[in-house]
Amino acid sequence: MEIFKLGDDILALLEMVLGFWNNQINLVFSLLGQSPVSFKGGGPWAVVENLQPLFVGVGSGLVVLFFVIGFCAESVDIKNEFRFEAMLRMLIRLGIAQWLVANNLTILKAFFSSIGAMVSHLGNTTMAQVSIGVGEAEIIENLGFATSLVFLILSVVLSLIILICGFFIIYTVYFRFLKIMVIVPLAAIAFSTLAGNRTVSSTCVRYFKYFLSVVMEAVTMALAILICNAFISAGLPSFTGGYADWAQVLIYLCEITFTIALTVGACKGAQSLTGRALGL
Repeated sequence: MEIFKLGDDILALLEMVLGFWNNQINLVFSLLGQSPVSFKGGGPWAVVENLQPLFVGVGSGLVVLFFVIGFCAESVDIKNEFRFEAMLRMLIRLGIAQWLVANNLTILKAFFSSIGAMVSHLGNTTMAQVSIGVGEAEIIENLGFATSLVFLILSVVLSLIILICGFFIIYTVYFRFLKIMVIVPLAAIAFSTLAGNRTVSSTCVRYFKYFLSVVMEAVTMALAILICNAFISAGLPSFTGGYADWAQVLIYLCEITFTIALTVGACKGAQSLTGRALGL
């Protein structure tokens, strides 16, 4: 009887959920390829630009303060410190710090454009879509009633996991934009420390390393998605060859869900992974 055949309903549920996941992945690549300048129509970035003059003003004042602190900290004998090469070195450091403070937004936006172009290029490569294979779909459609009940319960659980993962990966991408927009105004203050000695100027280096790890996070996310989708497309592991057809499909569905969860985990830890890989 048709009422006892749940295979078509199970297949429809799985295809709907995997279609949702594929749409989320396409949205993720679209967002990662965007510059924070154009995110959400540029509204959030407009707030950053409106606040920028305030931070630049503070940073410009701190340049002089850090220069004096650095000069005093490095000066053992102030008469010897007035040699031409020493004064030239300090003035160059002062000039570079002031230039970075005044032009920090332009410099940071150049990184946004470069990383966005890299992610867009990755997104244009051939990416496997997550879907149920033809052979697996045929097995699901022909399941017996008892087996289909088990598959139905499992499919509902796996579908909920995939739906949660889909929303969570979008949250991760949005949170990346938030981190960028929060730390960008602080660049003026961080760059002002370059006018000081090595101890003071290390703040600038740490800020720039963190900024790079957050921005490059998009590339790591894109790579993780591409590779995890390739995991799914590779099919079942070889050890399942002797299993029954329904058991192979069961393992196949669990593997898809596990890999999707793995994708989200990799995207969540993308900043840490990027920082460790690049020594940031």
